[in-house]
Amino acid sequence: MKLLLVEDNELLVSELTKQLKAAGYVTDVAANAMDADYLLKESPYDCVILDIGLPDGNGLELLQHWRQQDISTPVIMLTARSQWHEKVEGFNAGADDYLGKPFHTQELLARLQAVISRSNGRATAPNKQLSFGGITLDESEQTVAVGEQRYELTAMEFRLLRIFLLSPKKLLSKNQLSDKLYQFDDEKESNVVEVYVTHLRKKLGKTAIETRRGQGYIFHGIQ
Repeated sequence: MKLLLVEDNELLVSELTKQLKAAGYVTDVAANAMDADYLLKESPYDCVILDIGLPDGNGLELLQHWRQQDISTPVIMLTARSQWHEKVEGFNAGADDYLGKPFHTQELLARLQAVISRSNGRATAPNKQLSFGGITLDESEQTVAVGEQRYELTAMEFRLLRIFLLSPKKLLSKNQLSDKLYQFDDEKESNVVEVYVTHLRKKLGKTAIETRRGQGYIFHGIQ
């Protein structure tokens, strides 16, 4: 899953990006509204973590701008404000969730999971698990259960499988998958998707992921 973190506090950004990476998220960072607006329009994100107080503007105004342009990417607002009416303003502007500073990273991770699951038309799974077609991904342990077998996943395998499980039975192009596996400025390896699809098939079974030549991949599971 790929996130856009819009925050100008360098200390918070440094700590948060480390913990998000450990949780299997690819995170781009924007320190101001202008860069955030550019990145969101240039790259696909599963969720935006947006601070209200930005050096060149107000996060609420930026969110309103996105919603007026029919950009529906889920947004979690970060704020040091605690007044209930200010949170209402955020929800009215189009926020999907709100988190007050200071916060525990585990709470943010739980909110991210819930928001991203809802945006993909899925209910929030208990115990941080995603399941489809006889395959269950444990997001906390970054392992996958296939029937009675359980396998550990590398960081890239985990990211890719989570993308598939959030969009089962949907055709996903190589470019769509690659965009979600890398940060905006990363150099993308041309065959990385094919390599890790092959790795996943060794653990899930050859028929779990269908290749549509010239189009992309479809996740079927094993049942």
